[in-house]
Amino acid sequence: MKAHLTELLAAAAKCLHADASDIAIQIERPKTAQHGDFSTNLAMMLAKPLRQNPRAIAEQLIQALPVSTLVEKVEIAGAGFINFFLSNHAKSTVVGDIQTQGDKFGHNNQGQGRKVQVEFVSANPTGPLHVGHGRGAAVGDCLSRLLDANGWNVTREFYYNDAGVQIDNLTKSVQARCQGLTPEDADWPEDGYRGDYIADVAQAFLAKDTVIADDIQVTGSGDANDSESIRRFAVAYLRHEQDLDLRAFQIKFDVFSLESALYSEGKVEKTVQNLIASGHTYELDDALWLRTTDFGDDKDRVMRKTDGGYTYFVPDVAYHLDKWQRGFERVINEQGADHHSTITRVRAGLQALDINIPKGWPDYVLHQMVTVMRGGEEVKLSKRAGSYVTLRDLIEEVGCDATRYFLAARRADSQLVFDIDLARAQTNDNPVYYIQYAHARICSVLNQWGGDSESLKTVDLKPLDTTHEAALMQKLGEFPETVSNAADELAPHVIANYLKDLASDLHSYYNAQQFLVDDEPTKLARMALIQATQQVLKNGLQLLGVNAPEKM
Repeated sequence: MKAHLTELLAAAAKCLHADASDIAIQIERPKTAQHGDFSTNLAMMLAKPLRQNPRAIAEQLIQALPVSTLVEKVEIAGAGFINFFLSNHAKSTVVGDIQTQGDKFGHNNQGQGRKVQVEFVSANPTGPLHVGHGRGAAVGDCLSRLLDANGWNVTREFYYNDAGVQIDNLTKSVQARCQGLTPEDADWPEDGYRGDYIADVAQAFLAKDTVIADDIQVTGSGDANDSESIRRFAVAYLRHEQDLDLRAFQIKFDVFSLESALYSEGKVEKTVQNLIASGHTYELDDALWLRTTDFGDDKDRVMRKTDGGYTYFVPDVAYHLDKWQRGFERVINEQGADHHSTITRVRAGLQALDINIPKGWPDYVLHQMVTVMRGGEEVKLSKRAGSYVTLRDLIEEVGCDATRYFLAARRADSQLVFDIDLARAQTNDNPVYYIQYAHARICSVLNQWGGDSESLKTVDLKPLDTTHEAALMQKLGEFPETVSNAADELAPHVIANYLKDLASDLHSYYNAQQFLVDDEPTKLARMALIQATQQVLKNGLQLLGVNAPEKM
């Protein structure tokens, strides 16, 4: 419809101004129904070249508009806005579009099959996934679904930081448990992990259990003094545990990458040598520095420390170089806000390689903290983890659907309060229940009707002339644009908000009108409308990874 109105306005503008084709026509949806279905500021944009009052230009544009059966009336508002009111026929065409496209309604081909990699979760394999990881999982998976719906070829990737100080601390913690120590003992490692899961890992290691992570089998040796065997087993055990968490959250990855592999395959060392060869490094105080200030950083950064080890951003640069070499035109990293400081360094390192990686590559979506509340009080600890609320605890408490919806339903860069009581409530105050109930309500009505759903594709929709029906059809028509905008903005919460509004329109319609009326044409038209609404609710929930139940 926007394209149609753009054509009408372009034709009208040419009658007023010969160079009108150079002006980008903007069409927006007004915030209130009183201002029509669509609005444009074209008259204000033409005011300067035509040297006329915008309202006078708006009047001329309306006079020059070609006739369209899809437009019922056109009005001028304010300083010269032109508001379009669509005909019922125009609004009802969306019902046929939905019936024809089904599960694909709302999808487009903006990505044109280009490769995009979305990296998310990427937790250190040092313990169960916490609720912050869960937010990253929900946002990252929804982003992947959105990009797929917009025609991108999406690869979901999980990067394991299975090297460094944290893995050393994990090894020491499990080894201490293997040797009979507990976190209360004076000899417990100073930076050791204290959750009950450490005892589980140690017990499995001593029992010589076998765990499988990413198709790799690791068996505990049972030797409490074999720290290398303990390290391999502990990492594999916790990677397997995290995989179970992700399965419970209905998250699947296409690729798992290991930080340790970047070292063992020589990719880190090769990246460092390439940076040295590019001329953007220097030696100072027995350390190797990268001149990141050449690329917008506030100060230069150490790459290789005086002890010969690399700082944490160096393998990150090597990892992203590997992504580029794998042919990803676009890369999106969904991470916690505490990773903000790495963005400039990674991008600077990639620019310093001088291999024409675009500036600003990769993209980042950073999520803020999650506070879990129950009974008005913050929930801080899980006995299993020892220091935080685990994702699996949350899923077991409120279910996968509610957990996914709540973690994705706010802007990622805003702090999130997860109210367990609200997420469990089967009331209209619970947004995921409210949306799913709208879907189930429609299923119930269609079942009561008992007719052939295929027959609704040829139904005459002229009887759809009430205010509630017009509002519902308009909201359905907004879905494709909403999906496109959510992908452009990397903002899954836009879909969550849209579904709440759509559910509200459906519930209002349900409460205001009888569906199974005696008048057959009216009944069939309403069946077609709510069936289309059911499809869009289902399509939107699918983008969030949330089920669309038929009964509740």
